[in-house]
Amino acid sequence: MVQTAKKVGENRYRETFGRFFEEFTVGDTYEHRPGRTITETDNTWFTLLTMNTHPMHFDKEYAKASEFGKIIVCSPFTVALMVGMSVTDVSQKAVANLGWSEIKLTHPLFVGDTLYAESTVLEKRESKSRPGAGIVTCSTIGLNQDGKTVCTFSRTMLIAREGHSVEDKVNY
Repeated sequence: MVQTAKKVGENRYRETFGRFFEEFTVGDTYEHRPGRTITETDNTWFTLLTMNTHPMHFDKEYAKASEFGKIIVCSPFTVALMVGMSVTDVSQKAVANLGWSEIKLTHPLFVGDTLYAESTVLEKRESKSRPGAGIVTCSTIGLNQDGKTVCTFSRTMLIAREGHSVEDKVNY
């Protein structure tokens, strides 16, 4: 988690999070902390909020008869949680998310599991149409408490350059 403090006055500092485009280096890996233990409430609310009616995500008796023998975490929740976990490291200063690709769910995540994530910078280039930003692509891996990979994806973001972020404009 990238956290710094910038001076905003005499003996006064404000915490700030994230990286500007200039601060990314291809090949660097960021381990996102803290991890997140998934509760039954998390999974049920997300599943029903998104109108996913598959009983594998909220009906314990139904799930018992599956090959897993228990409720599995709704896969879009896994992806959303991994994205959220990565924000302070890779997209806190994003202008926009440009896309996700190669989403793979390689092992089920269960209620009670703890999810950890890490992102590696794959590519970085200046934006051709926005001089105040650059494009960064990261690969993110989600791991359970046993180190088993549960999900992977790549995400491309438009990241502000130093002096060109919204927080710079509003003195955030």
